[in-house]
Amino acid sequence: MSPLLPGRKKIFFKNLLTNAAVAVIIIPSTERNKTRMSEWFIVIDTETADSVQRPLPYDIGYKIVNRHGEIAETRSFVVYEIFVGQKGMMQSAYYASKIPAYESDLKDGTRRLVRLYTARKQILDDIQKYNISVVFAYNVGFDRRALNNDQSFTTNNRYRYFFPKGIEFRCIWHMACQVLLARPSYIKYAKEHNFISEKGNILTNAECCYRYLTKNPNFQEDHTGLEDVSIEVEILLACYRQHKKMETKPYTACWRLVQKKAAEMNT
Repeated sequence: MSPLLPGRKKIFFKNLLTNAAVAVIIIPSTERNKTRMSEWFIVIDTETADSVQRPLPYDIGYKIVNRHGEIAETRSFVVYEIFVGQKGMMQSAYYASKIPAYESDLKDGTRRLVRLYTARKQILDDIQKYNISVVFAYNVGFDRRALNNDQSFTTNNRYRYFFPKGIEFRCIWHMACQVLLARPSYIKYAKEHNFISEKGNILTNAECCYRYLTKNPNFQEDHTGLEDVSIEVEILLACYRQHKKMETKPYTACWRLVQKKAAEMNT
């Protein structure tokens, strides 16, 4: 029988149905926290073409990280079927002006031009290699839906889901709205620097959140998959550093949490 690791305890209970002794090993909270901190997860971002109703990613960037901020993998893929196969669609993409920069990056090897099958296979291999069960994104519901759209589009609807069954999706946007952006200090910062929408709401996008964290009100996102993932990782780690309970499930109305706090400050 293997000896118990330091700090662990074994407690015996009696099963009242079978009268048999059952051993339970108690793991100290410090060890549980260390295990949780070292778990790997994916932070992903996509840039899309076509329409808001049917976004199709042409750029997929992701990092495999843990709560320590350690990075195991960094990957950037340009999707051949969209970027090359749908030239007309690409010209109407929101960030079509960046196409020349993508072409330059592909030439120098900064990004890889691959079919969606290859990008997905690499992600699935990474999920298996690092025992990943959680995927994060800023507005993860959008990226999840967009990747599913790509999967359907490139397989003529034969396959509908990009990620394997059992993956949990957590939203950095929702987390940030609870523990970073609902702070009085952010709301004051947003008003001071006019991070206000046309309808008068305080902006809660990743760009404004990162501006607040870095105290750089002029920061602008690159709006490319991998570069945007880098700031989303920083926002995610900042959320965890608050050591507060928070909901992580996708919630597209999370921006209202910040508006509610702003309204309370005005009363």
